[in-house]
Amino acid sequence: MAHEDWQRPPQRVRMTDVAAAAGVSLGTVSNSLNHPERVTAETRDRVLDAIATLGFVPNQQARVLTGAPSSTIGLVIVDLTSPFFMELAHAVEQAASDAGHVVILTTSENERSRESQRLQVLAAQRVVGALVTPSGGGRPDREADAGVPLVLIDYESPEHPCSVVVDHVAGGRQAAKHLIDLGHRRLCFIGGLPDLRQFEQRVLGMKQALAEAGLDPESPLEVASDGIGVESGERSAALLLDRGDLPTGICCGNDMLAFGLYRRFARAGVHVPDDVALVGYDDIDFAANWIVPLTSVRQPTREMGRMAADLLFEHAAGGPEHRHRRVVLKPELVVRRSSGALE
Repeated sequence: MAHEDWQRPPQRVRMTDVAAAAGVSLGTVSNSLNHPERVTAETRDRVLDAIATLGFVPNQQARVLTGAPSSTIGLVIVDLTSPFFMELAHAVEQAASDAGHVVILTTSENERSRESQRLQVLAAQRVVGALVTPSGGGRPDREADAGVPLVLIDYESPEHPCSVVVDHVAGGRQAAKHLIDLGHRRLCFIGGLPDLRQFEQRVLGMKQALAEAGLDPESPLEVASDGIGVESGERSAALLLDRGDLPTGICCGNDMLAFGLYRRFARAGVHVPDDVALVGYDDIDFAANWIVPLTSVRQPTREMGRMAADLLFEHAAGGPEHRHRRVVLKPELVVRRSSGALE
């Protein structure tokens, strides 16, 4: 075989090849794929056999132009580097695969204008629908989605009838109550970003726990970081160290922030949990295996992703069986050594 022969990519099978192999017209091949009700079962079987034998891959964009339903959904998340969002995306992808769909994954990087632009691109791709974790914790721009069915993840809005959220007030309350029950009275919350409503809800839950314990609900110190990653947690810890008089119990907006706090405290000689008790949020896989296993509020991330995807499929189908729903899931506190509750 000549060198140029093995370098040459295999020639793509065309619809005309399928038509010739099946002994039918191009229109019959198209109808067999896009409108099977227009051809006999015997004819469609011949076409499908030819497709399987030749390895023909239909052009999805061309199929959409003929009026055939798309098999693609969109997923717009806030951050591609976050383990929480990656676990969420994995759950969505699995649900989509089970339903015979594929996922276009993109990120807003927590910017509203970027989110709107991504929704416009997805609409142009004629996706079945889109799942969105809204940037800034706010509702997506209704004009940007161009009528594409949307299901919101971790946000409720009266303008979007379908959503799957976690009760973050309950999560913040669980975390703070745990620290209060251990004897802590000076609490702090390290928030990921100042405009994310999920973090605001967790602070509200902390205040409820303080009030229920007869303590001043306005007493927790709030430190808003510049991100949701480990480096942002380190910078937030540095701010606390600079202020002095550290709180004895800290609740973090997510586990990555908690890891950052731990690293910066360790360099400063502040020990977890002896000097500061630490509670994270999300309970990502690393939490149980951290240097000091991290107490964390577990989100039902996989369940949230799968339920949101299933809800989107129902919503997009628009059949009589679909009911617009706002699903609320419950978080769960997982206690480990970082809070000082376990020896």
